[in-house]
Amino acid sequence: MAYFEIGVFNPRRDVNIGTLWRSACQLGAAGIFTIGQPYRRQTSDTALTPYQIPLRNYPGMEAFLAARPVGAVLVGVEMGGQPLAGFQHPACALYLLGAEDGGLPPGVLEVCNAVVAIEAVNQASYNVAVAGSIVMYHRLISAVGH
Repeated sequence: MAYFEIGVFNPRRDVNIGTLWRSACQLGAAGIFTIGQPYRRQTSDTALTPYQIPLRNYPGMEAFLAARPVGAVLVGVEMGGQPLAGFQHPACALYLLGAEDGGLPPGVLEVCNAVVAIEAVNQASYNVAVAGSIVMYHRLISAVGH
């Protein structure tokens, strides 16, 4: 059975995590996570998603990788990756977005099994919650696991 989770490496703004959490719930994620910076509740999540899908916080990449489900493909979302439009989503995936101000550092990109980029008409730099929502929507319409 297919599943996915989505998370952010060293997030800077709690409002983005709340928005991403709500989108993740709407788009079928099994859960969300943060690496490096814990999430503190804020007001962008009005749908009570904590009661629907879990949020996990990992202190660093080592803890995250140690807890990674066997067989889950780690997909980084970062400028310079392969275009999302042609990406074939793995059945079991963990999507990892970078912080709003710095993206995914090289050491994190090295441990990703794949890296995708979201195309744009202008500058290909998106808000982290928006980028995550686009990736999850693309997975949904690609009918992964259906």
